[in-house]
Order: sequence, then C-alpha cells, then structure tokens
Amino acid sequence: MPRTSWSLAFRLTAWYTVASLLLLLASTAILYYALVTNLERDSALFLADKVNVVTTLLRERPDDWDGLKEEIQLESAARRYDQFYIRLLDPHGKTLLETQRMSLVLPPDSFQGLSKGATQIKSTQASLYQATEVTASVGAQHIYWKIQIAVSLAQQRQVLARYREWVWAILSASFVSCPLVGYQIARRGIRPVRYVAETAKRIGSSTLNERIQSEGYPIELADLALTFNAMLDRLKESFDRLTRFSADLAHELRTPVNNIRGEIEVALSRPRTTHEYREVLASNLEETVRLSELIGSLLFLARTESPGTHIKREAVSVRELLETVRDYYEGPADQAGVALAVSAPSGLHALLDRSLMQRALGNLVSNALVHTPSGGRVDLSASQSKAGLEISVCDSGCGIPEESLPLLFDRFYRVDQARSQQSGGFGLGLSIVRGIMLLHGGHVQIASELGKGTRVTLLSA
Repeated sequence: MPRTSWSLAFRLTAWYTVASLLLLLASTAILYYALVTNLERDSALFLADKVNVVTTLLRERPDDWDGLKEEIQLESAARRYDQFYIRLLDPHGKTLLETQRMSLVLPPDSFQGLSKGATQIKSTQASLYQATEVTASVGAQHIYWKIQIAVSLAQQRQVLARYREWVWAILSASFVSCPLVGYQIARRGIRPVRYVAETAKRIGSSTLNERIQSEGYPIELADLALTFNAMLDRLKESFDRLTRFSADLAHELRTPVNNIRGEIEVALSRPRTTHEYREVLASNLEETVRLSELIGSLLFLARTESPGTHIKREAVSVRELLETVRDYYEGPADQAGVALAVSAPSGLHALLDRSLMQRALGNLVSNALVHTPSGGRVDLSASQSKAGLEISVCDSGCGIPEESLPLLFDRFYRVDQARSQQSGGFGLGLSIVRGIMLLHGGHVQIASELGKGTRVTLLSA
C-alpha cells in the first residue's frame, strides 16, 4: 500500500504543536523545580536563623529563661502560617522547654530520622516538617543541650498544589489552543507556496510568460520564486529556440524537397530520353547530398548541445593543429587567390579533442575563404593567456554588419542569403563552432568591421 502523504500544513501544525507543548512542559517543570528549591531553601534559612538565635541566647544569656520562653513559646504561638516548634533537651534527654503542644505533634523520638541524613520528618498526624537537631553549649560551663527545631511544610504543600493545578490547566488549554494556532500560522505561512503552485498550474506552452511575483515573500520563498522564474526563462528561451529551429528546418528542407519533387514531376510529364533522365537523377542526387549534409550537421549540433556529451581530450600541439587545417585548405585558398598563414609558438600544447577542433577551425577558415576577395589573406594564430588558450582566425574580407553580429551563431542565419545559398552553406557553421567550444568549456568571440575583415577567437579553458 502506498504511504499516506500528509499535507505541509498538517506537518507544520503537528511540529508547532509538539514543539510548543514540549517547550511549555519544560518551562513549567523548570519553574516548578525552582519553586520547590526556593521554598526548601527558605525553610532551611528559617531553621538556621532560629538555631542561631537560640544558641546565642544559651551561650550568652543562659539565665535569661524569660527570653528563651518568648523565643520558643510565645513567638511560635503568634505565627499563623508556617508554624514551627522548638524544644530544649538536657544531656539526659529530658525536655526542659518546648513550644506548646509540640510533644503531641512531634515527640522527641520523631527527630531520630535526622541522624540518617533526612531533612524532613512526619508528625503524629502524618504532616511533613522541615527539621534539624543541634547541640549547643550553655554559658561558660561544659554543659550541652540539644535543640530540636521543626517548621511546618503545610503552607508550602498548598502553594505547590495550587501551582500544579494552574500548570495542568495551562497545559490542557495549550493542548487545545496550540493546534488551532499552529494551523492558522501554517496556513498563512504556506499561502505563498499555494500561489506558486497555482501559477505553475497555469503555465503551458502558450503561457510561458507567466512569472511569480516574489516581492514581500520571506527570503526562502523569494529564492524559490526567483529560481522558478529563472527556470521559466530558460524554458521559454529553449521553447522559442526550438520553435525557430523547427520553422527554419521546415524552410530549409522544403526547398530541396520541392526541387526534387518538381524535377520528378517534370520528368514524368512526358516520355524522356535516357540522357534527360540521367540529368534529372544527377540533379536529384545533388539535392539528396545537400539534404544528407544538412541532416548530418543538425545531428552533430544536437550532440554538441546535449548535456551528457563527453569529448576525448588529448595533449595536442596547437601549432601542428593549425598547420593541419592550413594544409587542408591550401588548395581552395590558392584557387581563391587568398594567402593562408599560421602563427603559433611551437611549444604550445593543450588538452583538446583534435577532430572537433579541426572541424571548428575548418568551418571558420571555409567561411573566411568565401568572404575574402582575391589578394586577401587569412591568418590562423594561437596564444596562451591567463584566461586559457586563445585561437584566432582573422581574414581581410568584406566584414560583417554590426547589427548581424549578435545573430551569427543562430542556426540557419545568413548575413547574405543569396550569396550563402550560392556557396552551398546552410547557416550552421558558426552554430557548430559554438557547440564545439561549449563542449570544451569555452566560448567564441567575434569582431568585424565592414571592408576590413573579421576576427573570430576561440577561447578554451
């Protein structure tokens, strides 16, 4: 069976309730412990004070029997709360003086438990008393009397009982109110999340311009909204690029397909000679080769733009790489009357995919030869900078208009449509170059001036 998935509001409410109750329970427990400790300390201080008063009287005024009676009998009888008892015993255990009714409540033998380390004793009515028993000297003589003192804990027990009643009442009320308050807080807290979800539900292929307003949100949700908006920007950009690519692809495929279809229809309109059929087949073959090259270029572009594509890097002599490209295009350059030159340090090496870089440089040199008039030159150069390896292809051709520079790396884009079609180009060469450099972790820069030439720089990390 699938696990039950609790809502975020329920989880937040549950965690808030549990945390609040635990915090409240811990707070009340600590306060209760502090109250008990303070009450016990007050009783201990009271006993110590009484012991000090009585021992002082016995030591300094042993004959002041009236003072002892006032301290032991009269003061205790005058106290309404925190009743205490004091008893004097001679060395033989005979009671010399005690608070009225003390023998009925706390007989002398009830203090025997104090010798075992206890600080509380029970009266004959099972009431608790904080008690102590000390030995004090009488005057200057070597006579010692015992002093037994006990203070009632009934008032303290009543205070603690009332405190516990209030604690249970507060905990009971909290057990009911915390979930209600927590649920309201959770609902208000996740309201922006619901808004994000509702916005996401409205987004489709035709509504990619929807965005989440992150103003006024908490930092975490604002970051989520900004991340979501950035994702939508990337999706819209990809979708727009795919739409343009589909339209461009349909346009590029339509021309050769229409050419093939038209030639076949014309050939089949009436009987033809063998020579005429051969001309039609040769023309169709040329168009199919063009289609094959176009499809191959598109597949290569798709591979370069795939996130999972890996390249085979190896240590490559950059000068040898440039010379290989120069040698390959030296024949077409001689026919076009364009000089090809290489300038690179002989000891410059880099980790590159040799075949991919040859293809990228070949595309650039091919473009440069097409757009450089006779008598011009194309220079291939390389250098090492702080940013990484820089390879440049510079020509002295006709240049590129400034408004076309941002569009050069778009698929199927041609600066001169008529001239590009005559030369057989698809407008994919620079897109392939950019894809190859992205695979190498680099990028492409281009600078051009009309009538003076163009420089394309490949930068590899």
